[in-house]
Amino acid sequence: MPSRTPNAEARRGTAAATWAPPTGKPPLSSRIMRATWRGLPAPRHAVGWEPGLVVPAADGSPLITDHYFPRGEGDFPTLLVRSPYGRGFPWSPMYGLLFAEQGFHVILQSCRGTGGSGGDFHLWRNEAADGRATVAWLREQPWFDGTLGTVGPSYLGYVQWALALDPPPELKAMVVQVGLHDPHALFHADGALRLENTLAVAAGMTYQHQGMAPFLKATLRLQRRLRGITTAQPLRGAYAAALGGEPSWLEGVMAHPDAADEYWRGASLAQSADGLRIPTALITGWQDVLLDQTFGQYERLRRSGCDTSLLVGPWTHGSALRQGWPEVFTESLAWLRAHLSAEPSGLRPTPVRVHIGGEDAWRDLDDWPQAPAATPWHPAPGGHLTRRTPAGPAPVETFRYDPADPTPSLGGPLLSRAAGRRDNKALEAREDVLTFTSPPLTEPVDLVGAVSARLTISTDTGHADVFTRLCDVDPQGRSVNVCDGLGRVRAATREPSEIAVPMSSTAHRFAVGHRMRWQISGGAHPRYARGTGTGESPVDATTYSPVHITVHADSALILPTPGTGTVP
Repeated sequence: MPSRTPNAEARRGTAAATWAPPTGKPPLSSRIMRATWRGLPAPRHAVGWEPGLVVPAADGSPLITDHYFPRGEGDFPTLLVRSPYGRGFPWSPMYGLLFAEQGFHVILQSCRGTGGSGGDFHLWRNEAADGRATVAWLREQPWFDGTLGTVGPSYLGYVQWALALDPPPELKAMVVQVGLHDPHALFHADGALRLENTLAVAAGMTYQHQGMAPFLKATLRLQRRLRGITTAQPLRGAYAAALGGEPSWLEGVMAHPDAADEYWRGASLAQSADGLRIPTALITGWQDVLLDQTFGQYERLRRSGCDTSLLVGPWTHGSALRQGWPEVFTESLAWLRAHLSAEPSGLRPTPVRVHIGGEDAWRDLDDWPQAPAATPWHPAPGGHLTRRTPAGPAPVETFRYDPADPTPSLGGPLLSRAAGRRDNKALEAREDVLTFTSPPLTEPVDLVGAVSARLTISTDTGHADVFTRLCDVDPQGRSVNVCDGLGRVRAATREPSEIAVPMSSTAHRFAVGHRMRWQISGGAHPRYARGTGTGESPVDATTYSPVHITVHADSALILPTPGTGTVP
């Protein structure tokens, strides 16, 4: 672990004598919200507030910054929280106030071009340089003791990975909550545009830093106009009115579906975890849009020998910071105290804790299984799902996907309150949705690990999207989504072609009497932009073609081999 910088060491013990803490209190709204929270640790300190500080970026752009601090004697470590979403509600109470009252200086800073900071906001372009400039400014502050941590969710995780590309010696711990590191993967899946989430990100990036009222107004406007936007021909530009204009980065995101395109050069910060030695805690939810990104970084950190922990709860991207906040905050606080203040008593005994779906229980693990043994389940005539190996690649069932009446999306990893686990029974009654279902289980089955599909598909146009989902069906017939994914068929002929579709990881118990169901369809709209049936980009397409999609018997739903119980 890096030692303290000499300048910081020289300042230790003298900060109290050279810095007169301002008398300001945190915003009243933050204090009121703090008073409503239950299940959080008791405050250790009263909190002071120093708003509107100006931190110069490397190019001189002013980065507007608020400083929250504990009122008490002695030195305290510092947390850096950089955000494009503003410095008010909910960031002020959740990060400024809560962490300061536990004994941390908190620097809550607006990214350039947001929240009053100068310059222009360009998604992912400036975060590494601006983070380094902020650390340089911290070194000059009399209260900074040379011990630095970072914390935050979503894009606030991206700025942490940006700083970790070349970590300063003061950085001793990171907590990445439902965090982003690969923008391309947020917006695209195997070339398919994650349409609904892309529009939600655009609304958030445009309005949230202006305050909650403008953000909520924009969100409601987008929801009211969502159907008209997502069915427009062409899609390009149809969203401008709902967003009050077109964010400068949105056109580029939609126009470049290929991760190898020059447009995305430098966007992914996956390499930040390679060789990293900064203790890093990762937090996500099973229905988080960034679940796969979190597992990817966990694997890289473990390969690097980095001290890391993983918490996965029963949350979506948003609910992790609402219903899940007591667990998320407690986990974050324990990690930061252990690595910044030498207080390890709050750490878990094992590196991994996951919530088990279907059981509503938590389980501690020594590690997440990186490559568990897998069991293939195959579709069979009559809508059956079986472990029996098929005799060959014979057609099993065909359905028609019509872009004029696209298969709707339901639940799953979204950025709206429609996210999460939902009853799929009505969706599965559609003629354009296939289901293959196992017999009722005679013993409980635990699936812990990655889920995927290997599909043999033929189409009459050579172009199709294939959405695949694992569901848990209870004895009353309620079919609840567990995990899913989308892949694309791009074939020169009508001959069957094989595609592999990652469906995320899961930890789920299928109870006695429940059945496992494999759901297959031609899309999930507007979560994904509807397939055109022609191979043309849905962003620019004005012509759509229905597609007949045939699933063949050698297709397989690949499940991690059950840890307990047996399956029929």
